[in-house]
Amino acid sequence: MSKLPGWLGQLGAELSRLSERLDERRAETEADDPLLGVARGSGKDEAVDQVPAPPTYAPSVAARPDPVAAIPWGMRVAAEAGWRLLVLAGTLWVLMRVISAVQLVVLAFVAALLVTALLQPTVARLRRHGLPRGLATAVTAVSGFIIMGLVGWFVVWQVMDNIDTLSDKVTKGIDDLKNWLLASPFHVTDKQINDIAKNLSDTVGTNTEAITSAGLQGVTVVVEFMTGALLAMFSTLFLLYDGARIWQWVLKLVPAQARPGVAGAGPRAWRTLTAYVRGTVIVALIDAIFIGLGIYFLDVPMAVPLAVFIFLFAFIPLVGAVVSGALAVVVALVTEGVFTALMVLAVVLAVQQIEGHVLQPFILGRAVRVHPLAVVLSVAAGGMIAGIGGAVVAVPLVAVTNTVVGYLRSYGQEESRRHSPPPHGSTALDAAPAAAPGPAAPEKDDGEPSPEAS
Repeated sequence: MSKLPGWLGQLGAELSRLSERLDERRAETEADDPLLGVARGSGKDEAVDQVPAPPTYAPSVAARPDPVAAIPWGMRVAAEAGWRLLVLAGTLWVLMRVISAVQLVVLAFVAALLVTALLQPTVARLRRHGLPRGLATAVTAVSGFIIMGLVGWFVVWQVMDNIDTLSDKVTKGIDDLKNWLLASPFHVTDKQINDIAKNLSDTVGTNTEAITSAGLQGVTVVVEFMTGALLAMFSTLFLLYDGARIWQWVLKLVPAQARPGVAGAGPRAWRTLTAYVRGTVIVALIDAIFIGLGIYFLDVPMAVPLAVFIFLFAFIPLVGAVVSGALAVVVALVTEGVFTALMVLAVVLAVQQIEGHVLQPFILGRAVRVHPLAVVLSVAAGGMIAGIGGAVVAVPLVAVTNTVVGYLRSYGQEESRRHSPPPHGSTALDAAPAAAPGPAAPEKDDGEPSPEAS
């Protein structure tokens, strides 16, 4: 019995060593075969987290890549830009639909902006001379409207006063043209000319209903024009009197983060619009005076109404000059003959060349300079969208947009530099401005630099 405890101790030690060997063998087996890698002794609630490896005899299958990574980088960039362009196109389409629904109001307000840009410097000048804001606005607006009304009345009076003379000269000019065609080397016969005249008469007779409807539509256009003119007058009064407060109210509609940039772009856009309108008025006045004088000295009838038409059509860039010049040449052709028409054409071309190469660069300056291709495309697009009114406002809109976009780009770059972390290390040394070379600062007797040097 005395040997029993020692024998039991040896048996326990042997069992411990056997358990350790079994644990080591189990660990080696699990390392060779992950299917047996199950946590033991943790109960049935513990899940198996490891994914078993495929057997050695199974073929290797490559994992499928991420769909985004499978698309080329250029295609992803094109797709990102494409859906943004679609959103912008949809926004512009909705905006154009809204504008076309209230086209009369929009054109009246834009016309009021142009007139305000022309008259606002006069209001500011009168206020500097001590006039109250209301009185300065009233004097400027009434004077401007009276002048525009007198110009319109003068044109109508001149046309009505010379219509009989013009009719007689047109009849005589047509007879002269007929005689010239009969005597020309083109072998035109009297029967052919009579057939052309008969066809024109038949065309007018068969389209009487269309002409009548066009006349009724013209009456509608006149009514709409008068309504738009009244809206433009009231809008001009309010813009001249309370333009600053209206601009402050508009700024409140802009998000707070974009408000400083818009607030800085607004005055620059207004200066561009003012410079464009005043410069265009001066250039149009010079064109009308010199072409009108040329027409007058060539004895072309209705020289003054033609000069006024040239002044008005000058507000449509490129197209207006061509139309007004062609009108003057046609009137000269049917009233005074081919030689006078050629002389009028020479005068028109000379004045327009001086305008394009001397007057516009000098008067308008670089602030509102727009590329000729942009002018042509904007005038064409404006004419297709809103007719003559759209052609008139297209170029100033492009000039203002160019100014605003340029300022916002510079403002955004400046803000990004301002909020970027300051340079440090060698970058800070490279970015530090170099001291301008100059004479050394004079020193006082005690060795301190003088105040003038600082």
